[in-house]
Amino acid sequence: MNLRVLSSFSVSCLMSVAGLSHAAEVVNVYSSRHYEVDQEVNDAFTKATGIQVNLVAMKEAGQILERLKAEGKNSPADVLLTVDFGNLSAASTAGLLGKLNSEVVEKKVPAALRDEGNEWTSIAFRARIIAFDKTKIKTGEIKDYEDLAKAQWKGKVLVRSSNHIYNQSLTASILKANGEASTEDWAKKVTENLARKPEGGDTDQLKGIAAGRGQIAIVNSYYAGRLLGSSKPEDKKIMENIELVFPNQAGRGTHINVSGAGILKNSPHAAAARKYIEFWLSPEIQAKLSNVMYEFPVIKGAELSPVLKSFGTPKFDSVSLTQLALQAPLAVRILDRAGWR
Repeated sequence: MNLRVLSSFSVSCLMSVAGLSHAAEVVNVYSSRHYEVDQEVNDAFTKATGIQVNLVAMKEAGQILERLKAEGKNSPADVLLTVDFGNLSAASTAGLLGKLNSEVVEKKVPAALRDEGNEWTSIAFRARIIAFDKTKIKTGEIKDYEDLAKAQWKGKVLVRSSNHIYNQSLTASILKANGEASTEDWAKKVTENLARKPEGGDTDQLKGIAAGRGQIAIVNSYYAGRLLGSSKPEDKKIMENIELVFPNQAGRGTHINVSGAGILKNSPHAAAARKYIEFWLSPEIQAKLSNVMYEFPVIKGAELSPVLKSFGTPKFDSVSLTQLALQAPLAVRILDRAGWR
């Protein structure tokens, strides 16, 4: 976590719940995003609107949900800001979110990228892509997620834990597309193809390819983007022999997960919260997320970073994220049964 977020977290924690609840012209944001660009967005929002952003940053979305449940109706929180539709859906299912009721959201964000019940919206998205060592694997040998189950990749696949929601959401998308039996078979075969026990984050999987610990990895696109766009020679070297695949281009398209936000049901400053979420959907902020974080914009016409432009124009799975969230519980059970830990 960067120092600026830590500072915001410390200040927020020192403020009393009562003080937060009754402060004028503020918006209280509970966030599991830990990026310096978020503080830049918060500063820009305050400059543009005069509304002060009080940030409470926590490492995991689950911690935020537990805190919100404990605070109940007395919670000072106005906005939940987090990653992956699974976390947003969990907040909705727990009855923690209120209605967005935003014409801006409805106009700018595609229906598939926002909650069917009008309780949360995506503000940016990342593609779940496949990376491989191009010195050992030929272009075109891996085209789809389903290809990762092929026996020829035994001992070659690197991936983070199945406990992480990114992999749970990916599996939910495969479950939605292919059904339970096929997905179970896929998960078991991918587990058999692992080069090592799942560990680390997505950047660690890319480093694993560079170090020769495996030849294939499942990663989010923005991790690769950050290395490709880095000014550090050591970062660029990691990607030197790595080729990226946006899977399933001939079919449903590449699975995505999102950064998203919702207004808390007990928000003391719902109007400010709505303005805050809408601010993330402005062209300027969408361009900032693209150029700094290498996240894909959710609004049409937003500026793309040179790195994202280099990815071409991939086809993304357009299935409703709300519908995918319904697949998540079974997806978790399938991963557990496969032994993907």
